[in-house]
Parts: sequence; C-alpha cells; structure tokens
Amino acid sequence: MLRLSPPGHQRFTQANTLEIVYGGGEANVAVGLAQLGHDSAYVTRLPAHDLGRSVAMYLRRLGVDTRPILYGGEKLGVYFLETGAANRASKVIYDRANSAFAEIGPGMIDWETVLAGATWFHWCGITPAVSPGAADACLEAIHTANRLGIKVSTDLNYRANLWKYGKKPVEVMPALVAGCDLILAGEDVAEIMLGLQAAPMHGSSGTSADHVRQFCQKLQQAYPKCGKVAVTLRRSVNASHNAVSAMLYAGQTLFQAPTHDITHIVDRIGAGDAFMAALIHGQLTYPGDDQLALDFATAAYAYKHTIPGDALVASAAEIEGMMRMDNAGRVAR
Repeated sequence: MLRLSPPGHQRFTQANTLEIVYGGGEANVAVGLAQLGHDSAYVTRLPAHDLGRSVAMYLRRLGVDTRPILYGGEKLGVYFLETGAANRASKVIYDRANSAFAEIGPGMIDWETVLAGATWFHWCGITPAVSPGAADACLEAIHTANRLGIKVSTDLNYRANLWKYGKKPVEVMPALVAGCDLILAGEDVAEIMLGLQAAPMHGSSGTSADHVRQFCQKLQQAYPKCGKVAVTLRRSVNASHNAVSAMLYAGQTLFQAPTHDITHIVDRIGAGDAFMAALIHGQLTYPGDDQLALDFATAAYAYKHTIPGDALVASAAEIEGMMRMDNAGRVAR
C-alpha cells in the first residue's frame, strides 16, 4: 500500500508536496521479521506497473521474499496520513476501493505451494475489511495453514472506514479467528469484530491485570484453538507523548511487560505491527519463555515510535539494547 503524507507536521490543506512511504499491516510484519533475522515472505496482489514494482523493490530491499506476490489490476491501494503533534491528533484518509488487492479472490493463490515449508502465517483484521474476495482468500490461507500444522496469528485491527461492502465485521471475522493460535486484540475491538461482550468491570479499570485476564479467558473460551492472547496498552498524553506496555496471556498465566515512556514520537504508524513481528520472533526464538518474548515485543513496540515510515527497521540486537536501555540517547560509535 502507498502512504502519502505532507512533510513534517503540515496539514493536508497546507501541503504542496506529499512524501511517499510503502507499508500495510502484514507487509510491516514481514519487514519486521526479516529485519529481526527470519526468512520472511509476503503474499499480496499488486498492479504490474511502476508503483506496484516499487512496492516489491522496497520489500526486497528490506529482506522480504516477494516471489509469492501476484500481479494484476490497475490500482495500488493508497492512504493519506496527516501527522499530528502535541494536542492535534493524526488523521488518515483511505483510497483502497478497486485496488489490485481489493480485487483478489478465492482460488487465485496456490496456498499449498506458498505455505510449503513455512512455520508461521500472519494476517490482520484490515485484510477482510477491504473486500469479500480478500476475506475469502484469507480464509483459504488460514484453512491451508491449519491443515499443514502451521502456526497462525492475527492482529484484530479494526478500521471502521474500510468495512463498506455490506457486511459487518462480526459476520466475517469469527470464521477467520477460529483458526488462530495467537491473537492480538483489545476488548473494545473484540466486541466490534467478534461480538464478544465486554467483561463486567467490578470496580477495576479495563487495563487492570484481573480485567485483562478475564477478557483473555473469555476470548480463549470462544476460540479454543487460541493458546495465547496479547493485549497492547497505550496511554496518550498527547500526539507526541505516549506511554506503552503490553500483556500476554499464555496457559493460565498473565505476563506483564514494563512500561516505556515515549516523550518525542517520530512516527507511531505501524507500532502494533512492530509488536506483532517481535512477538512472533519471541515465540520462535525464546520458546517456553513468554515473559522474555513479551518484553522483547514491547521494547520493539516502543522502538518503532522512533523510526519514520510504517515498518520496524531494527535488528534484534538493537531491540535487546532497548530492553537494557543501552546507549539511550547516545551516539553508538
């Protein structure tokens, strides 16, 4: 997907030029995993013109295998980002209708071939929002991954402005989520996307450990294949200053990560994708140590706020340094 933004913190109405960035939910996760040292491939459909080829070149440059990409259609999906500052929020405008990806459909991808030899498949909630065909193709992929014994994860991203083709998320998402082993979701999003009613508060906040545990247990009861549930936490002081953390429910244990205070945000777009890539990395790299996996993912979540663009461009060593606060604010020589 193409991201177009006014330079710096200009408003749309002020801008005479727009800066180009490439990204998108699953693409950002693929880049993050490649940067963290994994063999990572990306499946999508791009138009066979210069913009489509530029996306593939960008992904290859950052280490992602682009061979599974299909080419066809006329249009690359676009979103416009106005970056907020201080008390002015950021703003996004989508232009994804009739894109090459929106026109994808079931039977167009040979998932048995694409997933052969894979250990993990990730998708996000934006994909089934784009079109019925994209939702059907995603369901094909999940069923194939389940058949092949491949771990499946999802980030239940909800984008109200994309669900425009006549179906509500709750009519589409449950069948997809049923095939997932790891789910990243917030309680409010799970209610919209899955119809999962919020747990009663009983006087505690929605981010308290007890409340998050109740939510995760309820999600696992509804989707028994799901062995682990992650919840990211964000406190926004303003558009430039956030504090972030996360929790992971695995088995009967709720793990909590430290809080990272980010006082000068460079770019928060893709932070959730960075968390997801790093959490997958943690599951593959630190098997049996969910606390370490969560701490690593949360550090990557915070680190992404310092990087312009959609994707986490950072090595595992840099994220580990963030966890230890090595060289914070210094020049690495």
